[in-house]
Amino acid sequence: MKGNVLTVERKMAAGPEVIFDVLADASKHPLIDGSGMLQGAKASGAERLSLGVTFGMGMKLVVSYSTVNTVVEFDENRRIAWQTGPKGKLERFVAGRIWRFELEPTAEGTIVRESWDITPDHQRVLLKLGDIYSGKTRRDMERTLARLDELTSTVEGPG
Repeated sequence: MKGNVLTVERKMAAGPEVIFDVLADASKHPLIDGSGMLQGAKASGAERLSLGVTFGMGMKLVVSYSTVNTVVEFDENRRIAWQTGPKGKLERFVAGRIWRFELEPTAEGTIVRESWDITPDHQRVLLKLGDIYSGKTRRDMERTLARLDELTSTVEGPG
């Protein structure tokens, strides 16, 4: 962990194009979610995520709720990130964390880095307390990368 950014990484056999296709499809996020909280994507009007696209996600942590996410970084086959939180009056209280995936091609496949960046998050002090930040989140991110690896290892790359 560096400052307010927690990062985990994993080497995967799939190429960056295959991995990025999964990350740029919000409907596939529940398939790779290592936390068990994602319950399904809410229609965004866009089939594939791109810079500036807003999409929703059904969530469950004791009770069901929804999030709004906006793609804030997008570099095809290299980087994608979205920032969570509602727009409008509640934004200044609960919005801010960024989920980022960076893909680095290698001769054997791809190194995938997932980061949880709470630098702009209005609740970062609470999020850093105890095991929420360092333990559970790290474990869930490692599970996410393992699921992403498993899902993409069975997909054929571009021909």
